[in-house]
Amino acid sequence: MTATLFRNFRLFDGTATLAEGMSLLVEDGRIKEVGAGVSSASARVVECGGRTLMPGLIDAHVHVYAADADLGRLDRMPRSLQAVHAARDLEDSLKRGFTTVRDAAGADWGLATALDTGLIKGPRLFFPGQALSPTGGHGDMRPNTALDNLCGCGGNAATIGIVADGVDEVRRAVRGNLKKGAHHIKIMASGGVASPSDPIYALQYSDEEIACAVWEARAWKRYVLAHAYTPEAIFRAVRLGVRSVEHCNLIDAPTARFMAAQGAFAVPTLVTYQALEDEGAALGLPPESMAKLSSVKGAGLGSLEILYQAGVPMGFGTDLLAGMRRRQSEEFVIRREVLPALEVLRQATLTNAQLLQQEGQLGVIAAGALADIILVDGDPLTDISVLVGQGERIPFVMKGGEAMVNRL
Repeated sequence: MTATLFRNFRLFDGTATLAEGMSLLVEDGRIKEVGAGVSSASARVVECGGRTLMPGLIDAHVHVYAADADLGRLDRMPRSLQAVHAARDLEDSLKRGFTTVRDAAGADWGLATALDTGLIKGPRLFFPGQALSPTGGHGDMRPNTALDNLCGCGGNAATIGIVADGVDEVRRAVRGNLKKGAHHIKIMASGGVASPSDPIYALQYSDEEIACAVWEARAWKRYVLAHAYTPEAIFRAVRLGVRSVEHCNLIDAPTARFMAAQGAFAVPTLVTYQALEDEGAALGLPPESMAKLSSVKGAGLGSLEILYQAGVPMGFGTDLLAGMRRRQSEEFVIRREVLPALEVLRQATLTNAQLLQQEGQLGVIAAGALADIILVDGDPLTDISVLVGQGERIPFVMKGGEAMVNRL
């Protein structure tokens, strides 16, 4: 692979504030050297013109197959059509500067392989397979009339989730996802907005079922993430070994302190609630889901403050569905309402790399790291909105040493 030398940029390395007039050398897909006087006689040169160079962005909560906001209707869409939608949306995400995404239910090894081999163009994909849900839980999108046709095999599968009741079915479902290459396991630990029947406050899965999922994941050196909103749901998930809690809108201070003490991550996803309020009904979100939306949306910014004050490491996630995924980068300006810009940028780079168990590989500009790099017109520490949009102010995106977007 050809070496690349970046010259004359403002550096945000994922950990610290900006430094001016820097240079960086990429060789064989990795960062070889970064500093004020780096040079190379043989590398191709990218003149950065004083732009900001920073790590590729990471979104730790996406649903790449969610081509319809009505997840029950999504299950009636052919998987081949879902994959075509996913390929387009992944490429769009790359243009917005996201060089890595963590899917939070539905993505599989086939799509990841297509990305890894260059068959389609997009970010790195960390995937879980299908999320585990109990009957009637947040991953159970079946109409009530379908419940009379249940089989006892734990195989009531759909795009986003698989229904698994009892320890034995949970164990089988986790092992199946791991066999198919899952990087992490997703479970539903409380009610949710997009599901038709479960109230937000509902607790999902027993202690024994959650502990089983955690044990099986750890046996493969993987981890469990849990959908949870309320303090009770969050506390018991973390107590039972869940490493990453998604959303957390209704968290309280004692629960946040418990999360911090246990080393658990939180992944808030505030932009999706704004998008659902603005566009959900028009895009097919069921009336039952729209009715549940207000109970979590209003608490979102407050949850960020609670988590930040408690010292809980927060990942950057979006959770957008269907056509709303174009709003991915708006999460930056929403978080900036209550958090310092430096903290928000770290969440989308360094912290998410730690969450993905990719410390030193992703989310940083440092020797030895993978060369996932973006150039930004402007200073995101001064004005984080330069990251918003469809990549208009991100003229260059590199993934693994390969220029994926180049409008310089």
